[in-house]
Amino acid sequence: MSHALLARLDAAFNAVYTWRYNPLYYTGQLVIAAFVALLVTGLYLLLFYRIGAPYESVARITQQVWAGRWIRSLHRYASAAVVVAGVLHAIRYFAQDRSWGPRALAWISGIILFALFYLCGWTGYVMVWDVQAQLFAAEGARLFDFLPIFSEPIGRTFVGERDMPAAFFFLNLFAHIAVPVGIALGLWIHLSRLARSYLLPPRPLLWGATLLLVAVSVAWPMGMTPKADLLHLPSATPFDVLYGFWLPVTRALPAGSVWVGVLAGFGILIMIPSLVRPQPGTGPQPAVVTERMCTGCEQCYIDCPYEAISMEPRTDGREGVVAVVEAAKCTACAICAGSCAPMCIGIPDVGGRDQLAHAREFLTRHAPGPEDVVVIACERGAGGIGRGDGSPETPVLPVPCSGSLHTSVVEVLLRGGAGGVLVVSCRPGDCWNREGVKWLDERVHHGREAELQERVDRSRVRVGHAGAAERGHVLALIEEFRSEIRSR
Repeated sequence: MSHALLARLDAAFNAVYTWRYNPLYYTGQLVIAAFVALLVTGLYLLLFYRIGAPYESVARITQQVWAGRWIRSLHRYASAAVVVAGVLHAIRYFAQDRSWGPRALAWISGIILFALFYLCGWTGYVMVWDVQAQLFAAEGARLFDFLPIFSEPIGRTFVGERDMPAAFFFLNLFAHIAVPVGIALGLWIHLSRLARSYLLPPRPLLWGATLLLVAVSVAWPMGMTPKADLLHLPSATPFDVLYGFWLPVTRALPAGSVWVGVLAGFGILIMIPSLVRPQPGTGPQPAVVTERMCTGCEQCYIDCPYEAISMEPRTDGREGVVAVVEAAKCTACAICAGSCAPMCIGIPDVGGRDQLAHAREFLTRHAPGPEDVVVIACERGAGGIGRGDGSPETPVLPVPCSGSLHTSVVEVLLRGGAGGVLVVSCRPGDCWNREGVKWLDERVHHGREAELQERVDRSRVRVGHAGAAERGHVLALIEEFRSEIRSR
């Protein structure tokens, strides 16, 4: 259900932004872009911040009409963008069932990264030292006083006639600067199992998002709320739905109950990979290699999106190297099957030779004629026709990923009588296996091994893209291609 809802949302955004610049496809990259914006604007703000007069220094920054005011606002709005994009990123991967198995490290590190972003944001709010900062600090102190880690209650620091010591603001500033170092390390861990990390969204989307944040910062700059007063607990403060949503709840509960809720929620999120993974023996199996047939060409090693394949010395007495699959990293995407010219690697039942057997069985069952179009459809996207969701009156051969398709299958289908072969993949920005669509295009049109042979008539082959909820687009592609084939 969640995947179907996400697919419809993707289709709606594609209609507005096109699939090339759909922001929902690049939520992770948008988080990194916003993080970079936070670093750049934060360095400027740091030049004018004074721990001896935090409120006054922020007020002076805000009075800089031509720079400080909108840079501070951009810093704040970028922090909001991190939360929004991060939540959407997590929801997307959960809905697409991409949070368990070899992807568990990315999920767990992502949850920890999200907590670090929040910690960094809270310390940033406190740096202003207005009434909102006072509320954050006082509630945080109340919660930490419950833990047996301080010799004296730190909550006493935030009440009384004395001003807050500069040491408090120094420690807060140190945390605000140090946490991003932890975030950078966390991002490295988060991306460590990806063969090629795409850190930023496409340039038009990147500049569009940047200009949007700048425009909002100029049009609605951040103002100043009253200065914190330790003699009075603020009765009314601005409500920040992204960073302060928890305050109304925690203030009404005992500190112990709050900690139980926080730890339980965090624990559930961390355990998601274990909770949603298939039962042993029922999930997809990792790729296997037939060593005696491997030529050591390294193409599967290069194409693997998750660095699950390495080239090791042969053990069969022959010279050279052979592909070895590290099962713990293999997501069973089967892209290696489409990479291998001698067809010696792939997940069970999806290797190149298995695909040829399925194709021949398919031809026997459907017997397509010279005016018929055969569709090879990704099971994840392609308007759902690869899963049999309302398949059109056209023979459909499903594949787990368009990148797993061995191009010899296309040739076999054409030789078997089909007038044309239409391969329909996911949208390029939304491939469940990251690079399947990219490698498919390279193999069909640009000679990447295992390439579609030159002897195949390219006018009888078409590659299209569609999301899971874009069935109408797939039907249009089929009808257009069928008309071309029949008009020959």
